[in-house]
Amino acid sequence: MAAAGARAQPQHAGQYEEADIEYGARLYAGRCIICHGERGDGMPGVNLRSGRFKNASTDRELTNVIRDGVAGTAMAPNAYSDSELTALVSYLRNFGSYDPGRSGKPGDADRGRLLFQGKGDCGSCHRVNGVGPRAAPDLSNIGAIRTAGTLQRYLLDPTDAMLPINRPVRAVKRDGTVITGRRVNEDTHTVQLVDSHERLISLDKSQLREYSIGTEATMPSFANVFDEDERADLVAYLLSLKGAD
Repeated sequence: MAAAGARAQPQHAGQYEEADIEYGARLYAGRCIICHGERGDGMPGVNLRSGRFKNASTDRELTNVIRDGVAGTAMAPNAYSDSELTALVSYLRNFGSYDPGRSGKPGDADRGRLLFQGKGDCGSCHRVNGVGPRAAPDLSNIGAIRTAGTLQRYLLDPTDAMLPINRPVRAVKRDGTVITGRRVNEDTHTVQLVDSHERLISLDKSQLREYSIGTEATMPSFANVFDEDERADLVAYLLSLKGAD
């Protein structure tokens, strides 16, 4: 029930992504409710609904408590991923006011997988667990490294949510050859990218006539492709992708 310590975390209710709160509610119901109870008061001296935590005042401290546990108590360490920690913190910060019916049904990962493979045609660009092209980022472990809120934003506005490393690039070599693709790695002198033919290419910047980084995502918005329930299903499927066991 906390957020990734390496990321700056919101500190006040109202700054948390709705999708993260909903994901956290599902995680709580599946894992935490056994000890803490449905109302958050199942442990002596602990009332999660109050919004006050004995060993944590900030989100980072709350993250540490959930991940590392509390010595000498029943709160044991937990092997949650960063996205799960973010979701649990978001839910706990909104525990007292959260209404599970305010934003529709929780997403269904199985339905989301069918949307990924069918209506969304996401597999035509993205690779999952060794299946699919490399034209777009590999999503095999996307559920472990991206939050529910971030994934929702990607579906609605890919450009706004795009990470710098995923911006499309265009390079022109001295002989006029044009290479376009997505960056995999870059330093001061070189850039490695996967081109439009899925080839991994390393370029020496000193040998380029032009080199530019685009600001528009090549991925289209799915705001008008999926309805709200379908987006929730697709996000649930993406969150289930935690890499090969």
